[in-house]
Amino acid sequence: MPVSNNPGGRVAVLGAGPAGMAAALSIAQAGHEVTLYERYREARPAGNILNLWPPPLKALRALGVDTEDLGSPTDTEFRNLRGHVRVHVMQEPETKRAYGGGFIGLLRPELYERMLAAIPPDTLRFNQHVTHIEQDDHAVTLHFADGTTAEHDLLVGADGIDSLVRRTLWGDAPKREHRLHIFGGFTFADVPGTEANMCVVSHSRTVQGSWTSIRHKGRDGFQWWVLTAADPDAPAPSDLKAAATALGTEFPAPLPGLIARTEPDNVQRWVLRDRPRLKQWSRGRTTLVGDAAHPTSPYAAYGAGMSIEDGYFLGRALRGVDLTDLAALQGALQSYEDPRKPHTARQVQQAWMLGKVFHHTPAPLRPVRDFIFDHTPLLQKVAGDTNPREIRKQLALIQD
Repeated sequence: MPVSNNPGGRVAVLGAGPAGMAAALSIAQAGHEVTLYERYREARPAGNILNLWPPPLKALRALGVDTEDLGSPTDTEFRNLRGHVRVHVMQEPETKRAYGGGFIGLLRPELYERMLAAIPPDTLRFNQHVTHIEQDDHAVTLHFADGTTAEHDLLVGADGIDSLVRRTLWGDAPKREHRLHIFGGFTFADVPGTEANMCVVSHSRTVQGSWTSIRHKGRDGFQWWVLTAADPDAPAPSDLKAAATALGTEFPAPLPGLIARTEPDNVQRWVLRDRPRLKQWSRGRTTLVGDAAHPTSPYAAYGAGMSIEDGYFLGRALRGVDLTDLAALQGALQSYEDPRKPHTARQVQQAWMLGKVFHHTPAPLRPVRDFIFDHTPLLQKVAGDTNPREIRKQLALIQD
């Protein structure tokens, strides 16, 4: 693969979410000129609550993002309604020493602020609405709503589940509906029954009710979520907090108390959906990262984390590459996406399957399912033992 000591290619990144910001940071570290285009007048967090696993935390540190006192380290248990522990997500001692637990709980706006603070000056351009994209062997051309254009050697689509870049490369495809929705919120109130540095994921026969520690700008609190089956075409409840309260009533403390102490404006709702797996992310002078490449349901709690990892690995693959050389560029893009596709596909599919098992099992089979989860190691092997192995593998690939 041809390389240059000072390649200085021109790269456009479309979308200033975690994937786009991570890609911009990593590609700039690789020595290329990066322009990060954002459609809106600011980088807007899509939601409030967030969990980040150790690999994206390690990637953020390598990208120059300040992660000091970012989030609350947690350990995770799956429990039934009686408090019986079905899964304890074991973490290796080295991982716990470095990151405090299996993931950190935080609020999404603080992650955005930390990442934005690391973006080089004059990189990010707001109010840039791209209407269509053209590419040939020599350049990618972005066409904006105001009639202007911009040429780049590489375009990175970080524009989410409804990605214009993905649609341009591979055409449109219907979203896969999980037929689930989630209500989530956060509070800094003192609620009896909470445990610091802990995440508890509980299930009734049809509802998941969970809570976890968070830390936001030096304040300790808790986030929570309740998740159940839903018609994706049905209108959202008019009172989100009331709907969440009703779903949380069957769960033990502290979940009902956490919901009760949450301000209504701090409650949000998401309909869960993803898209079919792509066999190829890159084409010509264009590639994809984050939800543009592999839209991920929040059931996995790994969408933002995988997006950050994508951006990190893409920049590393472009180090020393002459972006004007199409063959060299395509080789670098392939070396970026090939290791990522199996990992991301596994997480996306696991999120889909867990949702099916916990919320769409036929009623006569639910007691059998719950007996298996309560009295066999099946769920521990699927959710508790696999997670640490994946974390270890991804951590080994990320260099400080």
